[in-house]
Amino acid sequence: MTLDASASHTLERGGGSASAGGDAEAGCAPPRPRLVLNVGSGPARRDKLHPAFHGAQWHEIRLDLDIRVRPTFVASTANLGCLRDRSLDAIWSSHNIEHLFEHDVRSAMVEMARVLRPDGFALITTPDIVKVAAEIAAGRLEETLYVSPAGPIAPIDVLFGLRTSIAAGNHFMAHRTAFSAPRLGRLLVEAGFAEARVWDGDGFDLWALGLMPQADFGAIAASMRTDAPA
Repeated sequence: MTLDASASHTLERGGGSASAGGDAEAGCAPPRPRLVLNVGSGPARRDKLHPAFHGAQWHEIRLDLDIRVRPTFVASTANLGCLRDRSLDAIWSSHNIEHLFEHDVRSAMVEMARVLRPDGFALITTPDIVKVAAEIAAGRLEETLYVSPAGPIAPIDVLFGLRTSIAAGNHFMAHRTAFSAPRLGRLLVEAGFAEARVWDGDGFDLWALGLMPQADFGAIAASMRTDAPA
């Protein structure tokens, strides 16, 4: 996945643009840990967290509805009442927002913006329903699009959730909504992010950065350089 500004869709709130900045560290005090919230985290595994957050400066907080994966907080992304306003540096959402009910998507994005610091950001990946719809229109509803760690994924799995997991009783895997690039960017800006940058992944996925007003896009992109936009 490559973060390429020239190929991304960029939306800004009120015509403004993100600027460098953020709260400076005071004096010679040691830098505070940077907090990243992993929403829909699943089990505590390093590969569940984007490599941009693997550095020693990052401290992961895990949020999931499934108590069996032993998250830090058992909660929905649509209700982050367990977290204070402006308390996080980043949010990582990997194939989580498509599991929300449609009416909860906006609440989730508003909550993300609420808990992020003024220089924070949300990094989101989700299926690209436009690409998947093209496969369905071509008559390939049940043909394998790609093979994930959980097994083969067909367009019907992207639409409704991974059938094998749901059949095994994991109803948290059901999908309830979908996103195109323009829709994802628009929803982020409407939720209170100063800017949204959305780009295509390498396969049937979308990626997005929701930037708070003082977020430094250049620095964020550099931190993701090994596998994200710029």
